[in-house]
Amino acid sequence: MNAHDLARWTRFASKGGIGRCTAVVDCVAQEMGEDLMFLKDDEITVLMQLPEEGFYLGHCEGVVGRFSAKDVRFHGKLKKPVITKRTSVASGAERIIRMGTQQYG
Repeated sequence: MNAHDLARWTRFASKGGIGRCTAVVDCVAQEMGEDLMFLKDDEITVLMQLPEEGFYLGHCEGVVGRFSAKDVRFHGKLKKPVITKRTSVASGAERIIRMGTQQYG
């Protein structure tokens, strides 16, 4: 993950992401740079659900990475991310910017 994406996800995590969960087991990262490492009872801010079944992107102790839903206990319903598109002046490419959240129905 590049520095820009890491900063963006960290800002989103500071706003609460789409929800929170607590680790129910210790989890050692299998893929360095991709997986989130945490200890039992650590609080994780959920940033988004990943396309892989049962996996999420989360933030814990200043680190962003993926984790499995089977390793955590979610605190209530996750919010649905609201996504807007913005055109980059420099490249003209569309970038997806996460602007807020709404509750899953």
